[in-house]
This record gives sequence, C-alpha cells and structure tokens, in this order.
Amino acid sequence: MDELKLLREMNSDIPIVKDSVIDVGRDQLMSRMTTAGVKKSKRRYRKTLRITVMTAATLGLVTTLVAGNVIGLAGWRGAASAEAAEVLNNAAALTIQTVDPVVGPGQYLKIDSTNLWLSAYGVQDPSESVGSNTTVQWLDTEKMSMYVPANHDDEWVWDRSGRIPTTFFSEQAKEIALQQAQQIGNTSEHLKAAKGAFYDSTSTFPSKKELAGYSRDPSMLLNGIYLKTLGAGQSVDGEALVYIADMLRTGLIPADLRAALYKAAALIPGVVVTENQATLDGQNGVAIGRVEGVSNVRQDIIIDPSNGQLIGERQLTMEAMGSVPAGATISWTTIRTTVVDSAP
Repeated sequence: MDELKLLREMNSDIPIVKDSVIDVGRDQLMSRMTTAGVKKSKRRYRKTLRITVMTAATLGLVTTLVAGNVIGLAGWRGAASAEAAEVLNNAAALTIQTVDPVVGPGQYLKIDSTNLWLSAYGVQDPSESVGSNTTVQWLDTEKMSMYVPANHDDEWVWDRSGRIPTTFFSEQAKEIALQQAQQIGNTSEHLKAAKGAFYDSTSTFPSKKELAGYSRDPSMLLNGIYLKTLGAGQSVDGEALVYIADMLRTGLIPADLRAALYKAAALIPGVVVTENQATLDGQNGVAIGRVEGVSNVRQDIIIDPSNGQLIGERQLTMEAMGSVPAGATISWTTIRTTVVDSAP
C-alpha cells in the first residue's frame, strides 16, 4: 500500500483540526518510524511522488492518522520558496481585508475575462512520405462576459466572442490559422442556462454551497485539493497549483477562500517567484509559479502586491514545443468583476 492509495481512502470531508492534534500525530509518526528502524531524513522534492518504504507498524499508524483527516501531504515534503511564500502570505493578508462586491436581488456579478488559447493543426509535409505530418501552432484570443445572478439557481448568461487568431509562430501557421478562421466563420455565442449548466451539462462552476465547504485552514485546504486531484496531471503538486489557478480565475471565490488559497499555494513544493514585474493584459504584478518537470511547462498566478488581487494566470513552455519557442506563453486568463443591474 503506498501513500497515494492511503490518501484515496480518505474521507473528502476535511474538517479543521487543531495544530496541537497535528503536532502530536506527527511526533507519534516520527517516533514510530525511528523505533521501527527507518531513519529520519530530509526528503528531496522530486518530479513525481516516490513511494516510501515503511514497516507494517508505521503504515498502520499512517493509515489511522490519514483516515482521520489529521495529516496529509501538505507541509511534509517542503513548501514554496521563502520569497514566494512571503508574496503569497502578504497577498492573503491584504485579501482578507477585501470586501467582496454585494450582488442584490435582480442584479448580476459580471465577470469579464480575456483569454489566450493555444491552437494546433497538422499539415502534410510535401517533402516527406505519405502520412508524415507537420504540426503548426498559433494563439487565439477570446473575450468572455459571464453574468452570474444573485441566486445561483437562476439563469446565468454567458457571452463569448469566439476564438480569433492573434499570435503566430511561423508564416505557415499564420496562413493556416487565417484559412481555418475564414472557413469556420463567426464562432461567437450568447448562452443562457439555469445554475450555470451550459452546454447541457451540470455546472462546471463552483456553487455557493461547494465554496462554503472548502476549509479555510491552508493545510487542510491543500490536503483536500490533493485528494480532489489525485491521478490527474503529471504530479500531485503541479496539479494542485493548476487547481488553485483554475479556482481563482472563475471570479467567484470569496475573499476569505482566496486568502486561504494563496496560503495553500505557499505550502506547495517547487513554487517560486518567477517574475517580479509581470505584465498580463496591460496589468502589472508579481508572478508566482512552478515548473512541471515532465512537460517542462510552468504554471503562474499573477498577483497585484499592492492589494492582493488576482490579475490572472498563465502557462509558459520552458523548452521548444513544436513551432512554439522556449519561454513562450501558451495560455493566459485575466479577470475583472463588477456588479450590474441586468444581463443581455
């Protein structure tokens, strides 16, 4: 039985546990590991979570603690760099003082976002044999406005501009992207759906009840995120940061949970300050991110250090990927929220 299997058996309902209880459990675990002949050593962060060999007695103790939601992965294998943790914790302190916009009866929370998406298209290479394709890539821009009613069970409205090719990594990519855009035509959409359940599916946006159920304790919150994302992505830490970025960019996260998410990100190994002056859609902030070793793609969240507000999130490739050069941004999203009296 490995650590991931143990965590999969945890109850997803993560309560807040007193620090004293966590400390006692950790002390018991480390004591048992020592007496069982397993030396305590400082673990190195690795690209993937390694299985730790334990005695049956130690596994039994870990099972008891984990199954009781007392401990988890958070904080056991290191954390963000000191510089990144300082930025995130300062942002959390500023965010907790923020008063969220009040959406009254009949009003809507309007979430405007600008998004950059990566597109790819395979073309036959005339110099090669049949079946040999070359992939060309470019970036599309899409602007969206989401209207969220005060009562989330009511009808939501979503205006999407459609994807427009804007950045090209080669002349061939530009030619093909413009051809594709002309053939497809206008892809803008005006959508309406009760509870935000667009495209005839259950809502992919978190409900007020779901948001209220997240722990505001950073360690417990991160452990809960590890549980929700087990088996996804390339590593538990990388997927946890992606999950946090995805939550933040919805624009629906209340201030106390945003603050807890910042603090949770400060507990993820490998998270560092990637850029002190990052510009995203004309806004400047500090970029906090982590490189996923397998794909060599970096996930960033960008924060305004003056007020703790999220500017947006982005992904960059650390090495050439097809026609995309190393260091290129392959996706980003920025959000702005306001309260309006009506939806289109």
